[in-house]
Amino acid sequence: MRFGAMNFPVRPVVDEIRAIAALGFDYLELTLDAPQAHHAVVRRQRQEILGALAGAGLGLVCHLPTFVSTADLTPALRQASRDEIRRSLDIAADLGAEKVVAHPPAIGFMGAMAMDLVRPLVAEGLSELLTYAASLKVSVCLENMFPRYRMGVEPAEFEPLLAAWPDLRLTLDIGHAFIETRKAKRLLTFIETLGHRIGHLHLSDNRGQRDEHLPLGQGRIPYDRVAKSLARHVAVDTVTLEIFTSRREDLVDSREAFRRLMASA
Repeated sequence: MRFGAMNFPVRPVVDEIRAIAALGFDYLELTLDAPQAHHAVVRRQRQEILGALAGAGLGLVCHLPTFVSTADLTPALRQASRDEIRRSLDIAADLGAEKVVAHPPAIGFMGAMAMDLVRPLVAEGLSELLTYAASLKVSVCLENMFPRYRMGVEPAEFEPLLAAWPDLRLTLDIGHAFIETRKAKRLLTFIETLGHRIGHLHLSDNRGQRDEHLPLGQGRIPYDRVAKSLARHVAVDTVTLEIFTSRREDLVDSREAFRRLMASA
């Protein structure tokens, strides 16, 4: 099992590579978001980034842009968002990323009141993304989201997608799956029913109301039960710590806590 951490896109990517390597991680999960990790910035710094990764001995997973609207009801905004995804896939492929993580689109504002119009746009956008990724030979891991997104939340939503796209894998975000659920039911259902298609993990803790990105043990997620279920149902080799605190040693502490849990599961 290999462990990674994410860059903070407000900081220069090369600085983040050095900081993550110094913490003993195996790979960088490069979030391709503005301002410092937008695909255009990353392309300009391509050689420097590749050199820093190689010098630090880090592998690479990429995370496609988060703050876009690929199912927006306004055609120009929808197309601009899809263009951002395509350009980000281009740079992920060019950098040799072993996987890319993609979010289903968040549905808000007017879209939340016109779900009959939005659902076909979501399906169309995902199809475009997966078809283009396949042409680049990039492996996509689609991430589960939390209820505020309105789509990509429940395990059953992923079943038709996985049936239609045999090469598609899931990114199981353990924190997302715990939000607004009772006794981790949704989280454990993801693992028990779709574990064979989980290709990547995101780890953090929360108290069940929002995506707090806390260190493991500071929220309410029953990680002892989660580890036992993962050990039975999931063969995954990349685990990204999404611990967003000011103390970066929290990443290391959570990594080692999870390593111990998996060793005893």
